[in-house]
Amino acid sequence: MSNLVLYRKYRPKTFGEITGQEHVVRTLSNAISSGRLSHAYLFAGPRGTGKTTIARIFAKALNCSDLPNVSAKVEPCNKCDACEDINHGRALDLIEIDAASNRGIDEIRDLKEGIKFAPVKTKYKVFIVDEVHMLTKEAFNALLKTLEEPPAHAIFILATTEAEKLLATILSRVQRFDFRKLTVPEIMTRLGTVASCENVRADEDALRLIAVNSDGCLRDAESALEQVIALSGNAVGAKDVKEILGTIDIETAREFVNFLIKNDLAGAFRFLHQLNDGGSDPQEFAKALIGYFRKMTVLKVDSSLGKFIGAELTGEQMLNLQEQIRDVSVNDLSAILKKIVAAEQEMKKSPFPFLHLELAAVDIVEKNK
Repeated sequence: MSNLVLYRKYRPKTFGEITGQEHVVRTLSNAISSGRLSHAYLFAGPRGTGKTTIARIFAKALNCSDLPNVSAKVEPCNKCDACEDINHGRALDLIEIDAASNRGIDEIRDLKEGIKFAPVKTKYKVFIVDEVHMLTKEAFNALLKTLEEPPAHAIFILATTEAEKLLATILSRVQRFDFRKLTVPEIMTRLGTVASCENVRADEDALRLIAVNSDGCLRDAESALEQVIALSGNAVGAKDVKEILGTIDIETAREFVNFLIKNDLAGAFRFLHQLNDGGSDPQEFAKALIGYFRKMTVLKVDSSLGKFIGAELTGEQMLNLQEQIRDVSVNDLSAILKKIVAAEQEMKKSPFPFLHLELAAVDIVEKNK
């Protein structure tokens, strides 16, 4: 167990351990307790948000022999044979298919043949098809026929990051659940729990930096935490996160923005050269600038909107942001943001990526004079 990567080692085994996705957990729990089950479900949403994990917990709850005796809340017991088999990857009645690598008609035909047989040990035979949008057209048509008249003992859970690629005829035959990206506070809380279980002291700034850079993907955040722990040992700080992940923190972006606001072109150029000499990734810096100017714009439009970005900032960082927007108009911020976005796009195909930030700085400063 100790050799497992963190996101597998601490993968939730009950609905109560899930981070976020309360609407999904509540609806599935109610479906089990009421007995109103669908024969097919679609879990759609960004990667690393819990689709496969919740699918497995749902499969356990469906077949848990001790479920009625657990508590008023629907949770798999994780002790009966059905739960143990799923937890250890040996369940005969849980069939998982990765459509990204098994996307052809033959695999779906095999699935159709398997559906005919009753479950070996449990009440339901559960089929989890991950990345279902990757199936070929022929495989989709075969799956559609399977979904039209499934046997009573079969339940399908289709998972996808690109629901828009699914046929309308598939969508009309499933109960859909949309998974959302996790918030920064949700990810920070989860990372704090994992760090504590690993006997690691992780400061709040470090966890915030990991959470902000994970873009709502808990799996990425847990993988990043593991990398940082490998570098820093039992004490994780923001400096360690920057070093191992190559991230650009908000203070670096703020310093460069100060030069632009003060029309200090020479200072801006010196700052960019220092970043270049230090080996900073120009695209990561451009993305950090885009995020920073977006926050400035949001606050300038309406200060009450700060609650939507406050979780990503410390109190001091929020005060600094408010100070910077004082003498800048929304139109100015919008114009600057467009130039930085354009520079970020141009540097993707350029052998001189920092050049595009320098040109953007010239345009911004000269326009303000």
